[in-house]
Amino acid sequence: MGEGRKAISVRIGGRVQGVSFRAWTRNEAERLGLAGWVRNEDDGSVAALIVGAEGAVSTMMNRFWRGPRGASVSSVTFQDIDPGRERDGFRIIG
Repeated sequence: MGEGRKAISVRIGGRVQGVSFRAWTRNEAERLGLAGWVRNEDDGSVAALIVGAEGAVSTMMNRFWRGPRGASVSSVTFQDIDPGRERDGFRIIG
């Protein structure tokens, strides 16, 4: 059968605002078939909710360390959350 569904709340730190990190995240998430959202935070970090197949979520976590051209990622922290709360699609919020 297919992979289990997983959801994580992620915070990415470093130079991640002003480098199209949110648009890059949405594009990567859509390529991987993930649902969720991404937004800039007041402290200069980027927060995201990522929901989908375990393998795709893991791949996205690895991609966060690279980020888009111009980004300099210093931290990627996450917390597992209940995967049943997010609808389909991926959006930029805030």
